[in-house]
Amino acid sequence: MAKYTGPACKLCRREGEKLFLKGSRCFSPKCAFEKRGFAPGQHGRTRQGRSERESVYGHQLRAKQRARRVYGILERQFSRYYHVAQRTRGMTGFNLLQTLETRLDNVVFRMGLAENRAQARQLVNHGHFRLNGRRADIPSMLVRPGDVITVSEPSKTSTFFKELPDYAEKRPCASWMDRDLKNLTGRILRLPERAEIDGNIDEQLIVEYYSR
Repeated sequence: MAKYTGPACKLCRREGEKLFLKGSRCFSPKCAFEKRGFAPGQHGRTRQGRSERESVYGHQLRAKQRARRVYGILERQFSRYYHVAQRTRGMTGFNLLQTLETRLDNVVFRMGLAENRAQARQLVNHGHFRLNGRRADIPSMLVRPGDVITVSEPSKTSTFFKELPDYAEKRPCASWMDRDLKNLTGRILRLPERAEIDGNIDEQLIVEYYSR
């Protein structure tokens, strides 16, 4: 299974804003974006201020790249999600975002059971979760209303999950799902509305990018 293995902070610097890919570290003085807020590379400093002069294509590309990096998805899979959304009834951009939000790794993150999506993906890969009572170790699995996500019984004895409720209490749970931190379970109540998804993602520019 392919995934990005490079420095996460470099992605934030390339997009010119914090994408909060490393959880609590992004709020600390150790955040690389605070120290080097310019784009990476030899000419990174000279790119500052160019975003306003970018071409239409450049704006479309940056919108697509930002969405990919926020959700931790490579180009081929992201493109596949887009074409499925295009064939689904409704608005293509919203369909795409709704699909991204209902990935299992994102749901685990939104429930507060992981510090960031990368950690959520790793926890799912290692088989720590059950979906409707069955082992779920594929991060790209899509959940539906009524689905129940639980931490497996063997995993509850690990130090990470024993300490998780204290950490997760500080993080709000998405309004389209419910969670029980005492039992480390969560339920999908409904599909997310557009207002409940990252407002900094411009799905219309993504649609325009793939419609060229």
